[in-house]
Amino acid sequence: MEVAGMAEEDQQRIAGMIDALQARDSLRMYNALVERCFGHCVDSFRRKTLEKQEETCVKRCAEKFLKHAMRVSMRFQELNYDKVTPD
Repeated sequence: MEVAGMAEEDQQRIAGMIDALQARDSLRMYNALVERCFGHCVDSFRRKTLEKQEETCVKRCAEKFLKHAMRVSMRFQELNYDKVTPD
């Protein structure tokens, strides 16, 4: 889709839609991270705060999750770039 030839109003509307989709995707990723890491790491509810091993587990889990998400995103960008650029 070529945005340059569109009216300013249409460009702004599309930019707003893209921003909303990106925000939604970010929230989904964050919610998935919290659900996965909390469910995997937290098994005790004896205190208000996490126990040391739970905190360490959550940190490692979050780091792995974010690294994986970044790698998947980079791979999609690579694939899209390959489709856009002619060989």
